[in-house]
Amino acid sequence: MLYQLSYRGPELSSSINRDTDSHKAAEMAMNSILNAADIKKALDAFAAADSFDHKKFFEMVGLKAKSAEDVKKAFLVLDADASGFIEEEELKFVLKGFASDGRDLTDKETKAFLNEADKDGDGMIGIDEFVALVHE
Repeated sequence: MLYQLSYRGPELSSSINRDTDSHKAAEMAMNSILNAADIKKALDAFAAADSFDHKKFFEMVGLKAKSAEDVKKAFLVLDADASGFIEEEELKFVLKGFASDGRDLTDKETKAFLNEADKDGDGMIGIDEFVALVHE
């Protein structure tokens, strides 16, 4: 659980902090769960705008094959404001949670991703929704 402490500081509790340091911390945390080479390969595959496919991405980075516990760890990294949910604004930066040089999702990709994952219709992705989405 050390990765949580390195990524989540008091400065992240009240707002989404998307500076370079937080992206680097997220990348380090994600690299403790996944293989850095797999992450790079997946980011390269979806480098073009409007090319993101969450199912293929999660498979390519190796997250789909991970235990529910590891997927929950990844969720905690992506939940930048520690609210217990990945909101639409956080979802836009989801690729930066895997590597600091990941691109932002387009509005179209963000909305499509949210629509796929948000099973209860609250406009956010909860941890159980995320685990179910990754393991689809």
